[in-house]
Parts: sequence; structure tokens; C-alpha cells
Amino acid sequence: MSVDGETGVRLKNEADEPGWEVDPDDDWGVAVITTVGRQLKLRREAVGMRAADFGVAVGYGEDLVYKIEGGKRIPRPEFLDKADEVLGAGGLLSAMKEDVAKVRYPKKVRELAKLEAQAVEFQLYDPLNIHGLLQTPEYARGLLLMRRPAYSPDEVERMVAGRMARKSVFERDPVPELSFVLEEWTLRRPLGGRTLLRAQLGHLLEVAHRRNVELQVMPMDREEHAGVDGGIEVLKFANGSAVGRSPVVANGRPVTEGKPLHILELRYGIIRAQALTPRESTALIERLLGET
Repeated sequence: MSVDGETGVRLKNEADEPGWEVDPDDDWGVAVITTVGRQLKLRREAVGMRAADFGVAVGYGEDLVYKIEGGKRIPRPEFLDKADEVLGAGGLLSAMKEDVAKVRYPKKVRELAKLEAQAVEFQLYDPLNIHGLLQTPEYARGLLLMRRPAYSPDEVERMVAGRMARKSVFERDPVPELSFVLEEWTLRRPLGGRTLLRAQLGHLLEVAHRRNVELQVMPMDREEHAGVDGGIEVLKFANGSAVGRSPVVANGRPVTEGKPLHILELRYGIIRAQALTPRESTALIERLLGET
């Protein structure tokens, strides 16, 4: 944080906003931020305002203003709102917040979210954790904070934001059909503390009561389990096509046809048959919530 010598206003610098750099390997993200930066510069110059004066008006140092205008930094949503007000852009700069927000999500998350936004049926099994689409923000943050090597705080928040953005699938119209199979042990493990776990279990019960959601639990005492080879994701689309993914099929790459996709669908069907029914699963989660 720096202080403007003339006004005494405290101005943000690059060190105050870690993690808002543009990923140079993200071509779409670079293009978006470059366009936004160019529009900001054109608007500023059109009203005859110097970068230093504009920075004071929005609370940013001159160097950080130049980096945003040059497409080197991702502008925060509140920066775009303030810039829109200062430059009299009539909402045009604020309107860029939606695309800018997407740039903050990791590229892989955006690609997955795009597929999920088009799918009409989901078949999802995660043997290690409660599935990301079912996680509360606090539980997701707790999981990410445990990764080693450790993520930076800003990286954690960026990943949590991306994970929560994907949950828009629950609000679509028409809503897709979602099937989840969870491992019982992931519902018992108090990662981040029992308070986080209680809230997470309560959230699972809320989701399980949605008419378009089938939530099943694989109990720990099962002697047969078709999911020992890893997680499964199968997304089906309105045109009859599908895409699947699993760590042990095609080296984790998405598959769209033929034997690999058939194997994933077959394996998922067996896992569902071996798991508790949705009603039995809900009863188990209610019991675990009472014990937590």
C-alpha cells in the first residue's frame, strides 16, 4: 500500500493484490483481460484523465493502473464498478465483470463448467472426497488448505470461487438429472473440524431432497465394490452424446464413444447397485449428523 504525496490517499499496489496475474498460457483469459484493459485506457484518455489522477480516484497506484490497462493484471469487480463511475462509462465497464470473473477460474475449471452447463444427466462418483458440486464453500476451503505443497491463500480463494460457480447446475431450467455416489468414510472424516462437517452434512441433506438429485452412499462394510479403480464422471447431453472421465480409463482424458465410455457407464451402474438406496443414504446422513 502506497500513499499519494499530494492527497495523502492510500493507494493499492501490486503487493496488495496477490494472485490476480493473468495466466500467460490461458489464451482466452489473456484476450479478455487485454480487451478490458484497452477499453479502460480508451475511456480514461477520452475524458482527458492522467493515469496517476485516475489511480487516485479509484484508490490504485499509477503502476498498477498501467498493468491493468496493459492486460497484465485481472481487475477486481469493485475496481471495474469504481472505474465505470469515475469515467462515466454508463455501465459498460461494470458489464465486463462477468467475463473477467471467469478468467479468475482455472482454465480446467472453466472447461468443465462449460460441459456441465450443457449436460442433461450427471453420473458422479468420487472415492476420496465429497464431490465438489456438493461441497459448501467452507468445506471446500478446508480441503484446499490441506493440500501439500500448500496453495497460497489467494489460490485457495480462486479455486473455491471456481468450485462454487459450477454449482449453478442446480439452478438451471430445465434442471438436469444428477446422480452422486459418496463413500461413507468421507462423511465421517471431520476435515477442518466438526463444525465444518456438520454444516456439510446438513447441506447434503438439503441437496438430497431435490427432485432431480439421486444421492447414494457406499457403506464401509461392503465386501464388493466396483469403484476401487477410482472416480467416475459421466455427462450426458440432449443430443444423445456423452463424455466420461476416470483416472484409470484413457489416462484420465475425456472419452466420448466406444468401449472406454461403455466401461465407465457399466462400472458406475454397478457402483450404484452396490450402494445404499437414496432413502437409506439419507437416513445414514441424518444419523451421522446427529452423531457429529
